[in-house]
Amino acid sequence: MLARPLPRRRTAPLAMILALLAFVLVGAQPARAQLQLRIGGGAFQPLPIAIADFAGDPSLGGLVSGVVTNNLRRSGYFSPLDKARFPEQPQFDAAPSFEKWRATGVQGLVTGRVSRDGSGRLKVEFRLWDVTSGQQMTGQQFATDPANARRTGHLISDSVYTKITGLGPWFDSRIAFVDESGPKENRRKRLMVMDQDGANVRAITSGENAIVAPRYSPATQDIAFMAQASGHQPRVQVINLETGTRQAVGNMDSMSASPRFSPDGRRLVMSVQQGGNADIVTMDLASKAQRPITSGMAIDTSPSYSPDGSQIVFESDRGGSQQIYVMGADGSNPHRISFGEGSASQPAWSPRGDLIAFTRQRKGGFAICVMKPDGSGERVLTEGFHNEGPTFAPNGQYVLFFRDPGGQGGGKLYMVDITGKVEQPVPTPSYASDPTWSPLLAGR
Repeated sequence: MLARPLPRRRTAPLAMILALLAFVLVGAQPARAQLQLRIGGGAFQPLPIAIADFAGDPSLGGLVSGVVTNNLRRSGYFSPLDKARFPEQPQFDAAPSFEKWRATGVQGLVTGRVSRDGSGRLKVEFRLWDVTSGQQMTGQQFATDPANARRTGHLISDSVYTKITGLGPWFDSRIAFVDESGPKENRRKRLMVMDQDGANVRAITSGENAIVAPRYSPATQDIAFMAQASGHQPRVQVINLETGTRQAVGNMDSMSASPRFSPDGRRLVMSVQQGGNADIVTMDLASKAQRPITSGMAIDTSPSYSPDGSQIVFESDRGGSQQIYVMGADGSNPHRISFGEGSASQPAWSPRGDLIAFTRQRKGGFAICVMKPDGSGERVLTEGFHNEGPTFAPNGQYVLFFRDPGGQGGGKLYMVDITGKVEQPVPTPSYASDPTWSPLLAGR
């Protein structure tokens, strides 16, 4: 039985094509397949799946299928079949031999093809098959410049992941972090950006200033961070990744720290030192107008907006120790939500709005935890000598953080899913800290 060709949609307007970085997506009609992976609950087993080498251009086909394989394996929810066990090399335009694939134990199969048109542009196509039912679940094609071949692998990974798990996409995203080099007493800290799988690393700052706590905007290609030159107060700065423009924000007479963007990217919320204390301040990025929303004798810091912008979670010692509080975006009704043993700090609100991640310090160790916005349902995701700096993936299913094992020179990045069952290292060129996850790149 021949697979149905992928139907075409109308050509998108030029502005939309440009917004998608020259990607044109063409979707297949969804088939009535039942393949689904449910995350959570009790015992969990990754879903067996096979990703065939993409036909056509052998070098780029292997690159794209390799990206898909690596992404799905790193998610923790899929177990890609070793190619040595493949019963056949499936043809893209023909249905696979499902009986042979069922015998291997896989439940899903991804096939694809990479080709070039007369102008040299790349066309990448894929199909996702439900091996049990023998039906095509979805299929798409992407037209782009060959330089974007790896990114098509991320987009295909997102399509497969979302179709089978029902969760949101996250592979087509980037991570910014602080790259650390040199001796501990004289650390060089540069802002770096890379794809979420560790590829395409590039330095954004040269290391003339120490960089701390970078934070991606949810709506633009801006990153806010704290920069400190030798002998000067730390200052919040904002850099645009597309233009390279960089500006200092905040009160130049006071130390500003812990910046985060509002959901629409138009405002910053940060901590500004007021004498021996620190208050939460919001700033309109267009007018630079500032407004304090907390005041008093406490140190209030690490603010983070809820996804709808109506609330802010922050860290404060107003109760005698570092704990997590939530208030209205205007500073109204601040109330504590973290309780239990030890201190709680560095809160980050999930883009889904359902959880707040934070660092809990207790018994000489550091745990990455999550809880509901009302403080209930606290769970430890991972615990160890020194874990800090949680930040959510775009789909809210994974938390990225950095871990310093102690005595080995510096920290490394890790991600853990919100069930705590999946934990993976995230490759970086050297020691790394202070990660922040970008929103999805589609349309940016």
